[in-house]
Amino acid sequence: MGSKTPRKSADIRELAVFAMLGTIMFCSKIIMEVLPNIHLLGMLTMTYTVVFRRKALIPIYIYVGLNGLYAGFSMWWVPYLYIWTILWAVTMLLPRNMSKRWACVVYPAVCALHGIAFGILYAPAQAFMFKMSLQQTAAWIISGLPWDLLHSVGNFFVGMLILPMCELLKKLTNKRHIGI
Repeated sequence: MGSKTPRKSADIRELAVFAMLGTIMFCSKIIMEVLPNIHLLGMLTMTYTVVFRRKALIPIYIYVGLNGLYAGFSMWWVPYLYIWTILWAVTMLLPRNMSKRWACVVYPAVCALHGIAFGILYAPAQAFMFKMSLQQTAAWIISGLPWDLLHSVGNFFVGMLILPMCELLKKLTNKRHIGI
């Protein structure tokens, strides 16, 4: 009986931490909306994934849920159900014990690639929901390329924070004995 209580306590603590991390994602998005396609979401998604691995999906989907609650669960929101998971999955495929020298190059590059690919990743849902032909979908992707390029550049520079943020988050979770 006594062994169940500590685990339950750890689960509640873990859920509280993940709720805060998802809320940080959401608040950062709202704060940075003044800048077109520049945000911390890719950096935070990758940071949470490097630190928490599979469990990073919890704050990611808390963010997605909060975004839907705030702005409405409409057609624009549907691709959010998979777009952030793709970045999570790519990050999961990166070597866990990557040297800092490589990580400071690879993490921003992956973050930037997600930014440039955002329109392409968004396109399947767009095409399906609006019954777009292949030509219409291609035109939609091409017309969004300038915004995706801006998104990519922003993600690259913000991606430079991934490694230091990972180190900080690891220290905080270990120091506070969060047990995640």
